[in-house]
Amino acid sequence: MNVGRLTVGKGYGERVSDGPAQPTIKVLLVEDDERLAQLTARYLESHGVVVTVAKDGIEGQAEALRRQYDCLVLDLMLPGRDGIEITRQLRGRTDVPIVMVTARGEEADRVLGLEVGADDYVTKPFSPRELLARIRATVRRVRGQAGPAQQTIQVGELVLDPQRMTVTLEGKPVDVTAYEFAILRALAQRPGRVLSREQLLDLAKGSAELSFDRSIDVHVSRLRAKLGDDSRSPRILKTVRGVGYLLAGGDT
Repeated sequence: MNVGRLTVGKGYGERVSDGPAQPTIKVLLVEDDERLAQLTARYLESHGVVVTVAKDGIEGQAEALRRQYDCLVLDLMLPGRDGIEITRQLRGRTDVPIVMVTARGEEADRVLGLEVGADDYVTKPFSPRELLARIRATVRRVRGQAGPAQQTIQVGELVLDPQRMTVTLEGKPVDVTAYEFAILRALAQRPGRVLSREQLLDLAKGSAELSFDRSIDVHVSRLRAKLGDDSRSPRILKTVRGVGYLLAGGDT
């Protein structure tokens, strides 16, 4: 397998101060464009990220299952196995956060990536700074913010544990991604209150500038399916047409 860790030479660019030291982030970058992979890896590593590179889909999927990573940066178009198929396969076996990278700008491609289990996306050409920000935001959602221990959140039979990033409904575990958890937590902290898509993007720490309304719709749709909520007549995650979404309270 041609998988390797790229190390930054001392002469590559100027290190930009990131403020206080942050926990190391380990990223698997699956990209078949060797030059782009090297440039991206060097930038990320110059900002304290440990990067492993895989050059095609088959190698990338195997590596993602072989070792534990904090985030997977996955190109949509790959030789051997494309990013959509890899995401489908991984979601049945791991909850590693996935940031999808695509050269296509069409909304349908972004929606498809989210529907199969990606947590976020960037569109080529992208700035390394944007990618770094999205990786860090995704990892923060998984690790949780620093500070006092957060109490569990319960709304009816739905229970969220922010420390363990777990969800249970009627005592049964519900498998959610990091971004799905962030959206559900935002709603659960405000049961019965309608939140707009823009508010959800902000509260879930997404990037509103480069996000789009349907991204929230896709994540809510996936959450409904996982919670066993009827999309035609939901009892848990309700749509307020033209406004946004709310999480029904225990007595709703």
